[in-house]
Amino acid sequence: MLAKIRLHAQGKLPADYNRGIGFDGRVCHFLHVEYPALVQRVLTGGSDDEILAWCFEHGRKPSEEEILIFNSFLTKRG
Repeated sequence: MLAKIRLHAQGKLPADYNRGIGFDGRVCHFLHVEYPALVQRVLTGGSDDEILAWCFEHGRKPSEEEILIFNSFLTKRG
C-alpha cells in the first residue's frame, strides 16, 4: 500500500487504479488510521517502519495475536 501511494505521487499508476479501498481500506480500518492522513504521512518521507510507527501512534497498535488473525484473514481473502 505504501509503495502504491509513492508510485501514485510520482504519476506511475493509472488514474483509475484502486487506492484507499479493498486491501488498503481494510489495513487502515485495522490500524484505525484514515487513508488520506496516511497518504499525507507517506508523502512527507520516511521508511516503511517509520510510517508503521506513525500508524501505531495515531491509530492503534494491535497485539501479536490480532496481527496473526488479521494476516490469516487477508491470506484467505486472496
